Amino acid sequence: MNNPPGVLIIDDEEVVLDSCTQILQGRNYQLATAPDGARGLELVGSLKPDIVFVDLKMPGIPGLDVLEKIREVDPTIVTIVITGFATVSSAVDAMKRGAYDFLPKPFTPDEFRLITQRGLEKRKLVLETIALRREKELLKEHFAAIVSHELKSPLGAVQQNLYALIQELEGILSESQRDRMGRMKGSLDALLKLIHTWLRLYTTDIEGLEQTFQPLSLGVVVSKAVENVRPHAIRKDVEVEAAVQEALPPVEGDEGTLVEALVNLLGNAVKFSRTGGRVHVSARREGNGVAITVADSGVGIAREDLPFIFEGFFVGKLRPGAERGSGLGLAITRRIIEAHHGVISVVSELGKGSTFLIRLPAMGPAPSGQPLEADHQVESR
Repeated sequence: MNNPPGVLIIDDEEVVLDSCTQILQGRNYQLATAPDGARGLELVGSLKPDIVFVDLKMPGIPGLDVLEKIREVDPTIVTIVITGFATVSSAVDAMKRGAYDFLPKPFTPDEFRLITQRGLEKRKLVLETIALRREKELLKEHFAAIVSHELKSPLGAVQQNLYALIQELEGILSESQRDRMGRMKGSLDALLKLIHTWLRLYTTDIEGLEQTFQPLSLGVVVSKAVENVRPHAIRKDVEVEAAVQEALPPVEGDEGTLVEALVNLLGNAVKFSRTGGRVHVSARREGNGVAITVADSGVGIAREDLPFIFEGFFVGKLRPGAERGSGLGLAITRRIIEAHHGVISVVSELGKGSTFLIRLPAMGPAPSGQPLEADHQVESR
């Protein structure tokens, strides 16, 4: 059976402690009181209450300091300030220290009951959110294990046997049989590629990635990414242009994953461009950092889809002239950019294309005598 919610009241006025206790008596609460901040913090550590009322003006430890220490013990505990010296500035200070709400004295029993109920509902929502987040992480871990052991291995065996079978029957297969074998091979290759992408999303060691960071030239990153998508762009007759600002400062990062992130954006830009379209990628200095832009004039993204495109497995409605994707590339890209202490955003309009913007912190000016790439154009058709 779940324990009743815990309510702690910290106030140096005995009449306040008594009245608050009487107001909440008879309800399913575990009530506790403390006459000062020091005793209150002891009870916070031992009782682990759900909600704590804190008076701002108390002898000993000030109320604002009590708020901070409660947040250090358990940031999910809901704290509410009660004080007879309510001002806008004191309310702002309390909120900065983590207070959920502010109750000026004197207050009525109904006001106190209502704010207690609201605080406990807030605490419940916070704990449910944490539990759901943990459940999501566990599902990711289990999903990666299932994909790796239950799908990848048998499919790999089927793929190898199919390769061997095609080679053994090469001389006796009819044209239609050869075509069917080729389609089977292509479907298996695509499925295994998708499984590798799933595993890439869920098993990438983002925290460990930083250990591989070193100074990088964005000109090199952009050039390698463009070269990677060149074959796809040629097949679809899409022109890819790239420009890197002269003497662009280096960034600290992992070249392989940054290239992968940019390839994902460029690949999507080509994928969702119409035949004969154009994709433009640029890198420039922006304040204390650098900005990379990938813009296309393709089918665009619906307004209702924009909030979800960086989530794993999200695939919006397929538009005319676009190819279907796995819904994982942008999720991987966001993780990589965030691991590099950067941010990624997008602006898009249906029928008019999309523009993705990556912002990364710069290391500073290029070393003297070692200029980075000058403006250059890299085109792919």
